[in-house]
Amino acid sequence: MWLNWNARQRLTCNFIYAGFLSLLWSMFPVLAGAQYQDTLAVTPSQNEVVLVFDDYKHSPHKASIYSAVFPGMGQIYNKKYWKVPILYGGIGGFAYAIHFNSKYYNRYRSAYRDFLIRDPGNTSYEWVLRRSPLTLDDVHGPYADWFQRALDNKRRYYKRYRDLSYIGMAALYVLNIIDATIDAHFYDFDISDDLSFRLEPVVLQPFPDTGNAFGFQLRLQF
Repeated sequence: MWLNWNARQRLTCNFIYAGFLSLLWSMFPVLAGAQYQDTLAVTPSQNEVVLVFDDYKHSPHKASIYSAVFPGMGQIYNKKYWKVPILYGGIGGFAYAIHFNSKYYNRYRSAYRDFLIRDPGNTSYEWVLRRSPLTLDDVHGPYADWFQRALDNKRRYYKRYRDLSYIGMAALYVLNIIDATIDAHFYDFDISDDLSFRLEPVVLQPFPDTGNAFGFQLRLQF
């Protein structure tokens, strides 16, 4: 028995939802901080099995994969939680821009096409005249060329910004991966507060003509 369109949509959404839950479940140990690798060691004297925990290893490769699969997951893995709202704010902005420009591009494309065909049964360009003092007789008469150019310009305008919105969304996705990778590389980078320098005398290497020489050296410590 064939499923109708709504049933197929619900079935597809259920599969996607189940896959998403499986992905989150597989990543739960990472989010919970269980990144320690354990090994078994046997003490020779008592023959006891001891569970030994290795040092924590923060992986840039994992951060890249997580951000590629689910944007923002790499930032959570790096414990840069404040970046997640900014990331999804940008995603929401680009999504709205894509929706807005696509909507008006489709409208002006249909209006431009119907105006070129001049089919009395397809006059989708009439909604444009509601915002203009021109009438249908005007655009079919002395203002026909101007109205056609105006529709074409609007169609190109919204198409251009729709495409730029898609490019921006793709660039944000790539930037999300790069940011997570770089943060993961510097996750264990130790920046000490002890930043000082010392100026002290030093005996320089002997020169062929003058022999030993005295000077100063600058030593930075951080």
